[in-house]
Amino acid sequence: MSPRQQRNLELNLPQYQLPQNPWDLTQIFPHATNVIVEIGFGMGASLVTTAEAHPDIHFIGIEVHQPGIGALIAELSERGLTNVRVATFDAVDVITSCLAPKSIDGVHIFFPDPWPKARHHKRRLIQPAFIAQLISRIKLQGYIHCATDWEDYALQMLDVLSNSANLKNQDKNNGFSPRPETRPVTKFEQRGQRLGHGVWDLLYTVGD
Repeated sequence: MSPRQQRNLELNLPQYQLPQNPWDLTQIFPHATNVIVEIGFGMGASLVTTAEAHPDIHFIGIEVHQPGIGALIAELSERGLTNVRVATFDAVDVITSCLAPKSIDGVHIFFPDPWPKARHHKRRLIQPAFIAQLISRIKLQGYIHCATDWEDYALQMLDVLSNSANLKNQDKNNGFSPRPETRPVTKFEQRGQRLGHGVWDLLYTVGD
């Protein structure tokens, strides 16, 4: 962890950090019309870029990696961004214990841990039970946007999301979607593209 990250964890995290108990989003974001959750924001580059470009949208970032949390808090503080809050505990706990049903407008899951070994696939975040719980927290016509650079994980995501009740694929061919302009291309992704890695986006909306 860099000194900058450590300093921001110690000094600035409290003003952004959310508690590990049920949330009233109308109190957290009194003037919010849209609240988006990003699960696993890594070092925070995508979340900061999106939040800065859309000051009218409010974001909750979920991450347990301390250097990443420190990096995000540093950027939020230095840029004076007030439309982001942070949950520093497990995403499953956030979804099941903190978010009320039909309380958020969308979810971003960008480049989650692929757990590439077959015996570890059960540890992958995108599983039917988790997605069902997630759907219950999203308003009607809200969305789930996933992206990965692991093709076999992309295919698993496509299978899980396509077979989840009340989700509609926004790709007309029920496959992968082009990258929306709302998802910034990170340095990590640019490096992968230079190495010839593919990236797959999936965009689904919540219906009845």
